[in-house]
Amino acid sequence: MAAESDSSQVTENINNLSLENGNNATINKTSNIIDTVEYGLPLKEVYKLAFNFYKEKEGKAVHFSYEDKLQLVAFSQQVLHGPFADISHKLQPLGTLDVVGKDRRIAWQKLGQLSAEQARAGFVELLSRKCPLFSTYIEAHRREKKEQDRRAQEQLEKKKIEEEERLKKLEEEKVLQEEMWKQEAIKRQIQLALNQQTYEQFRKYAEQQYPGDPEKQGSLIKQLQEQHYIQYMQQLQATQREKEIKNDNQLEKHESIEQNEEKSETNYPEKDPSEEMGIVTASMWTRSEIESFKQSVAQGEGDGVVRVGHGETVTVRVPTHPQGTRLFWEFATDHYDIGFGVYFEFGTPTSEEVSVHVSESDDDDADDLDDDETYDEETIRTNDLESGSVTVSGVSKPLLHEIVPVYRRDCQNEVYAGSHPYPGKGVYLLKFDNSYSLWRSKTLYYRVYYTQ
Repeated sequence: MAAESDSSQVTENINNLSLENGNNATINKTSNIIDTVEYGLPLKEVYKLAFNFYKEKEGKAVHFSYEDKLQLVAFSQQVLHGPFADISHKLQPLGTLDVVGKDRRIAWQKLGQLSAEQARAGFVELLSRKCPLFSTYIEAHRREKKEQDRRAQEQLEKKKIEEEERLKKLEEEKVLQEEMWKQEAIKRQIQLALNQQTYEQFRKYAEQQYPGDPEKQGSLIKQLQEQHYIQYMQQLQATQREKEIKNDNQLEKHESIEQNEEKSETNYPEKDPSEEMGIVTASMWTRSEIESFKQSVAQGEGDGVVRVGHGETVTVRVPTHPQGTRLFWEFATDHYDIGFGVYFEFGTPTSEEVSVHVSESDDDDADDLDDDETYDEETIRTNDLESGSVTVSGVSKPLLHEIVPVYRRDCQNEVYAGSHPYPGKGVYLLKFDNSYSLWRSKTLYYRVYYTQ
């Protein structure tokens, strides 16, 4: 009897609400019946879960009275088909003995014009009131859905990160590809420039090796050009590494000097060793009368014309003259450039004659120019610069100072000239460097003299 009373109460409540469809507040109240249960899900979703729960659990985990079943079926028919009066003419007549069918239609008919939304709310309200287990079921579903949403969000974020990484990788590959194209373009330019310089030389060599065979000549020329490019790049890289090592050493020495200065208790004004030795910067200039200069040198006395072979370095040693105060030099070459630099070796000259020394590479002069022989200020102060040497670690070595660093000069186009005042007694070393050239020899025209 209690079950019939509860079912009748729900039906009466829904019927009363259906008669008040014109009252919006009443309709909203009906639609929000499940709000008191606090499921936190849309009504349609809660109704769907409730309907499935009823179909799966009825008669197994939960049991409903006959009246409750009729009421739940009526609500579900109202949701699915609408009011009974609107479709009654479409329904097939029931059999005389179909009592259950008649009771269901009566319960459905009692709902009147109840809306689908209200019918869903009634179904959920009745099911939750008669079966407390349904709230636990809904809560489990809500948590599962929340977990699914969290996983879906994580998946979206993961895909977003993967997409960003993919785009970043594509951008890096694009930059790398562009860099490769740029490097390839630079390589082709270098090869083209080198090939233009060496083609005639390689062609003549190939003709000597394979006379009358153009195919083999072309193959040999191509092979020589490729080898020339590889050697050129290797030498270029070696030169770059030497410069980097030299810069690092200079930086370390500079930092060491700064640290020593900070530790010093007495601060004296710094003096450049070059200033103490009376060494000033050399003067350099060029002039355009190159042909007349070369002709004059060639016709003059002495060894003013020198052939500097490929990979060789020529050092012209010019002692300071007792009656001189300043050294002058002039030089030019045929067709191609050459490296040039000036160094000064302190000490009393043993001869006043100019001498020419040829080495296969600048490595033979490395002992003169190596960074290990860059002496500090204290070493210079405690040694006689006129004696021709300084003592380092018990070994006597000539004191060298760089006047003009070695750089390649375009002396095939104009005459390079310069002068430098004597810093003391010693020998000037004029370096003509052709060590970077792998195939080409240079004809050098030079002239040196002093003034008072």
